[in-house]
Amino acid sequence: MIKKFGSNITIKKLGRMTALFLAVSMLAGCSAKSSESNSNAISDEQQTESAQQAESAETESTGGTEAMETETTEIAATTTEAVTETAESGETQAAVDDGVILKDAVVKELGCYVGAAVTGMEINNEQVWDIVTTHFNAVTFGNELKPDALFGYSNAVCPGTTEVELNGETMTVPKVNYTRADTMLEKVLQWNEKNPDNALKVRGHVLVWHSQTPEWFFHEDYDKTKPYVDKDTMNKRLEWYIRTVLTHYTGENSKYKDLFYGWDVVNEAVSDATGTYRSDNENPNEPLSNDTHGNNSSWWHVYESNEYIINAFKYANKYAPASLELYYNDYNEYMANKKEGIIELIKAVQSAEGTRIDAMGMQGHYGADWPSISDIETAIHDYAQVIDNIQLTECDMKASESYDGSPEAKEKEYKAQAERYRAIYQALKSASKEDGVNVTSLTFWGTADHLSWLQSRSNIGGGNTTGLPECPLLFDENYEKKPAFYAFTE
Repeated sequence: MIKKFGSNITIKKLGRMTALFLAVSMLAGCSAKSSESNSNAISDEQQTESAQQAESAETESTGGTEAMETETTEIAATTTEAVTETAESGETQAAVDDGVILKDAVVKELGCYVGAAVTGMEINNEQVWDIVTTHFNAVTFGNELKPDALFGYSNAVCPGTTEVELNGETMTVPKVNYTRADTMLEKVLQWNEKNPDNALKVRGHVLVWHSQTPEWFFHEDYDKTKPYVDKDTMNKRLEWYIRTVLTHYTGENSKYKDLFYGWDVVNEAVSDATGTYRSDNENPNEPLSNDTHGNNSSWWHVYESNEYIINAFKYANKYAPASLELYYNDYNEYMANKKEGIIELIKAVQSAEGTRIDAMGMQGHYGADWPSISDIETAIHDYAQVIDNIQLTECDMKASESYDGSPEAKEKEYKAQAERYRAIYQALKSASKEDGVNVTSLTFWGTADHLSWLQSRSNIGGGNTTGLPECPLLFDENYEKKPAFYAFTE
């Protein structure tokens, strides 16, 4: 169980700023590959930011990914030269600062981790980093710890192989590329070393997922043109992958081992349509021959059961330190039929030998008028009946259909959004005061509105199908606090 932050934890208070800084715009685009086509869901697969996704749902180009990341990082560095105080100095800056700190207020009420998602591109934007280090005590990497990133975004073909030993047997495995995540972790590590009273923790995201896992990983010789491997072979690959990632980042000899507080072991394994396990035919129009999938699960195609889910938690428990929390994470978690399926998944993991699951991650991708607050409250209580810890892990809010980004619409939307965020927060606070309900994390899926994945148009359920602007987060395009911010601090 995660231990809540208590009064014995000192959060460094930052003074009010005495100057205004020019807000810089960041070239950023979040592109969605696919989603549940008949759902209000805003799922994780819609938030990916790799170059092949930005260019095309089916383009798999490692070079393109690197080019986009390099270009964006250079733009961020150039446009932030006017910001003289660096992240490592311990002196964070904001465009406007009234002295109200988000994490101080939430820790006082919930005693939990207060997180934000950041990508490799965003973490080099000093104004994003300023927001993160001032207002949050934890971060989730938006893409860089997902399987495709760790395989170097070589989604079309295996990036090369090497031989390792697993349980006394030599096996051939794909080469792993830690560069993107390690670069981000170095920045966090250096910050923590210089600012121990204002340190950041990291949530690992994600080990096992039907999306952003290259199709070749499931085939003989890591070649998607060849037959699928059998379950025994896939179990070895699964154990190797989990061992490799967790050992590198949380093993006894890892320089990053003290950064991580938890890890999403399995993500989005329950179907919206049926409320049962996600199958290999969620979307009949999505071929399994695609390099990666948004809807269909090749995990299910190999196993045709929840065995891979059980084994994922078993292997994670085997290789993770006892201090590292292990999670299940899903969207549309408030829907009655899907909720029941998730609860059955949690029970199945709990009853299996050698497993451990410490919290249910409710992603919290909600809209301006859905779901109802009562549905959210019911979901919190229903999950709390079967698992100790509840978390809101990827919170953001899609704008109302009438929102067009004009000053008049913005004023109205900001006010309504703040009230809805306040109601969601009240639901969390009320639940946390009851016996058997432990809210241990509140994480927002991003920092500033203009960097949100929702700014990119996508013809998919829950995404931005109109091309109109969105304002889903707590900070605006000038990196300033919105009324929604104060829903969590007043």
